Amino acid sequence: MSSATGSPAPDAQRALRTGRRLEYLTLGWNILEGMVSVGAGILAGSTALIGFGADSFIESASGGVLLWRLQAGDEHEEREALALKLVGVSFFLLAAYVAFEGGRSLFLHEPPETSWPGVIVACLSLVVMPWLARRKRAVAGQLESQALVADSHQTDLCAYLSAILLAGLLLNALLGWWWADPVAALVMVPIIANEGREAWEGEACAANCSR
Repeated sequence: MSSATGSPAPDAQRALRTGRRLEYLTLGWNILEGMVSVGAGILAGSTALIGFGADSFIESASGGVLLWRLQAGDEHEEREALALKLVGVSFFLLAAYVAFEGGRSLFLHEPPETSWPGVIVACLSLVVMPWLARRKRAVAGQLESQALVADSHQTDLCAYLSAILLAGLLLNALLGWWWADPVAALVMVPIIANEGREAWEGEACAANCSR
């Protein structure tokens, strides 16, 4: 991946630039998504929307970690290992938050309110996040970065949580199933926690880099 002079090869340089752009885009989207979701959640009294917005801010931390790792270029071994640990921690924080919010909403019988800004953000996230995740895995394959693979999994999870949020809002609004959102969120908790464990242990599968 390095040239004879010790500097990154042109292909590696392009991959690093692409990886940084993807992380900047992820950061920008998550911050915007978080602000809109939390604002809409407060206005609508929706715990689900507020929790989704908090998730977006937590995921922004993962993007920041990956930007830091990508600044290392090819001299990445120490940063790669530490980045995996930090991405794993962000997964654990996300799992804890989703479990807390889902359990609290279920226990307190708090139905999510329909919010058109929230519905729009969830729909857009279902388009943006899968695309970002695929691009990150492609770049991860070129950089041989398990940390970027782990981060792409978290981007996938954002899309899953968007689907959960959208389903919860619509099922409650159309069918009165107030419990749909917190139950679906709790189902996601072990999946999120497992991704955290794999990132922490450095088990992000290299095969996923080519997907």
